[in-house]
Amino acid sequence: MAALIAENFKFMSLFFKSKDVMIFNGLIALGTVAGQTAYNVFAFSCPCSPARNYIYGLAAMGMPALALFLVGVMLRHSTWDMLSECRLRRCRKLSGAAVFALLASIVGQAAVAPLTWSAISLLRGEAYVCALSEFVDPASIPDFPSNYSRVPEIMAGFPCQQVPTELLQFWGVIERRLKYESQLLGWLLVGFVSLFVFLMLCLRRCCSPLGYQQEAYWSSFRSQESNLFHRTMDAHARIQAVRSVRSFFGFAALDKEEQALLEEADAKANIPSQEWNRITGVYLYRENKGAPLYSRLHKWSSYALQGNTEAMDKDMNC
Repeated sequence: MAALIAENFKFMSLFFKSKDVMIFNGLIALGTVAGQTAYNVFAFSCPCSPARNYIYGLAAMGMPALALFLVGVMLRHSTWDMLSECRLRRCRKLSGAAVFALLASIVGQAAVAPLTWSAISLLRGEAYVCALSEFVDPASIPDFPSNYSRVPEIMAGFPCQQVPTELLQFWGVIERRLKYESQLLGWLLVGFVSLFVFLMLCLRRCCSPLGYQQEAYWSSFRSQESNLFHRTMDAHARIQAVRSVRSFFGFAALDKEEQALLEEADAKANIPSQEWNRITGVYLYRENKGAPLYSRLHKWSSYALQGNTEAMDKDMNC
């Protein structure tokens, strides 16, 4: 049963990794919408106090978005590829345009969840109403009494309806006005982001050296290579661990699958750090004598098969 569940999870993982990035972004957006809705229903509670309303409302809209953005940046492999590139090669082989493209890719993917959170917060309006209720001018509300002294405190208490009874009738007017402003900003944000993404996609297609079909092939190649690389890396690490344990104890307790892997695999005993560094870092599309090279590992493999160590040392060393 456990093996069946593991296989199902593995299948789902490979399924989603093989699909277009837009599907993955859509799932992130849906998850963010669910999280934002749950937060508003179960956790959001306006303090209904002057100054605190504004801070709390802005924090409810901004802080989760910031946290989601940072998590998105951390989960992007491109982030660590760029940091590795700067650490290993001081970004010597990256042009300004390449750096801009990489940063745009990282920020674009990481911004899906925070932008969704901000847009849904504005469209729902609770946080905006809480934040700006104390700044509503009572004089702009028809028939609002003018004989109250502590106006900011009274206006800040409206979201919780902690106001004098005779003023409760004005809450509907205040709420509609603030939700109008909030939803207007939300739809403007959605429209601006949609237009910006469309223009960026058009710019990317226009500036790409590859055709649409070859770009799709490149994306598929990188996904398949990454999946196979990580599976093989795990198997190689297991073989090395078996060798270490066997050298210490004189034997290793292996199951049939591990025993078969150890007997069949012709694994390298050690892979030097220089080789790891050669396949680590940022990679932009290149060709070698007209043959496409789709990744750093692909380039390393091309040089290794040709036995061209001089070119490898010149092109891929740190």
